[in-house]
Amino acid sequence: MGRRHFLAGLGLAATADLMTSMATANASPRQPTDRAADPDADAADPSGCDRTVVYGCLLHFLDDPGDPPAEQAWELFEDGALVIENGKVVWLGPVQRLSDQHTADAKVIDHRGQLVLPGFVDTHAHYSQVDVIASYGEQLPQWLDKYVYPAESRFDQPRHAELMASFFLDRMLAAGTTTASVFPTVHANSVDAFFAEAERRNLRVLCGKVLMDREPHAPSHLRDLSVAQAREQTLDLIARWHGRGRLGYSITPRFAPTSTEQLLQMVGQLRQERPDLWLQTHAAENRAEVDLVRTMFNARSYIDVYDRFGLLGPRSVFAHCVHIDDQDRTRLAATHSSIAHCPTSNLFLGSGLFQLAEARGARVQVGLGTDIGGGTSYSLLQTLNEAYKVQALQGKRLSAARGFYLATLGGARTLQLDQQIGNFQPGKEADFVVLDWAATPVLARRTEVATSFQERLFALMTLGDERAVAATYVMGKRHHSAPARS
Repeated sequence: MGRRHFLAGLGLAATADLMTSMATANASPRQPTDRAADPDADAADPSGCDRTVVYGCLLHFLDDPGDPPAEQAWELFEDGALVIENGKVVWLGPVQRLSDQHTADAKVIDHRGQLVLPGFVDTHAHYSQVDVIASYGEQLPQWLDKYVYPAESRFDQPRHAELMASFFLDRMLAAGTTTASVFPTVHANSVDAFFAEAERRNLRVLCGKVLMDREPHAPSHLRDLSVAQAREQTLDLIARWHGRGRLGYSITPRFAPTSTEQLLQMVGQLRQERPDLWLQTHAAENRAEVDLVRTMFNARSYIDVYDRFGLLGPRSVFAHCVHIDDQDRTRLAATHSSIAHCPTSNLFLGSGLFQLAEARGARVQVGLGTDIGGGTSYSLLQTLNEAYKVQALQGKRLSAARGFYLATLGGARTLQLDQQIGNFQPGKEADFVVLDWAATPVLARRTEVATSFQERLFALMTLGDERAVAATYVMGKRHHSAPARS
């Protein structure tokens, strides 16, 4: 079966056929007879073969489908095949069109009855906040003082940073996420630890030393001693890690309240000197924070502060942007800046409701962020679940099509990595996640009674979490497999 119309779905007869296929695939849950269940499946082949064929229901996006979604924005191959060579996609399409040239000497990974998507992209998270997830009872300013800064102070210990980086990346992979833009702490060794662990897993990630120097908002023990020292440490880390394998460096001023004008000037200058770098920071997350920034910098808006110092532009990602206006959105779009939408964090901390439709209307690129540990789940499926609710509270909707676009190609575009990842176009890096339609009894039941593919996909977006991730692959190699269901 070839490319299908997404909105039309499969129809009742096709739905029944697919459910039969799913039942067959799950007869021995997560223990198929093919190599996908073999713990040594991804070991080097002694014959030297570097080709893999992945079978499954393949879905990827070619563009933003919008709401209501436009069907030309994606490709769906219900009985599809993905051919990978040397970690890169070389072909995808219906199984019927798979040639002998593609299958000759190829390793087979059989995920028929499961959904194969490009790896999820998390555009904003803090590996330094692993231990503060689900911390009770505060909004942003108090939450930082009470929970976050004490936790981050421990990252001056290299071993602690290594353990946290390893834990974070393993949880990320278990959630189906293969690329992330991540905050460490002010400590240079926290960057070293994160990049070293990411490199061991061959992950495409962005990270960079947190910069903050303004008292009293930056605690003394987490403050850069001088702008000159902050720049020197940053340049040293850039030289050590940027462009090494799949690693990229982000200049990382924490946010305006912890930054002096001199620090922001240095950041803007460095960004101008090195357009190959990324920039990540926070903007307009909390109303009290916004009011503080306007007063501190005598500015019209939070975004205006960053614009004043030259922080806007391609490869600049601003987390949250809950409390911005049309003028801000126009400026973000004009400078090709991006927004990381973090719905679970915004709801948990009571920060507000992000205006997704307005951002799209202004042509601002948006991706999804878990914002661990303000966010309460490593799963972008649960992040989508909350994103839907954020829109519903504003009388709007988020379709499954647009949701999964935001979690894949939309995230890649937000980080300006869409030439490397985000979909299955030939030449892209073969990072992908396999999702199980029957991962939980509730999801399995809802999937069974669904009458269209779109309906099933929305159920997965709403009811899914890490349990729905059957496997995660990085450059065609399996890095996570879910345990067998009892």
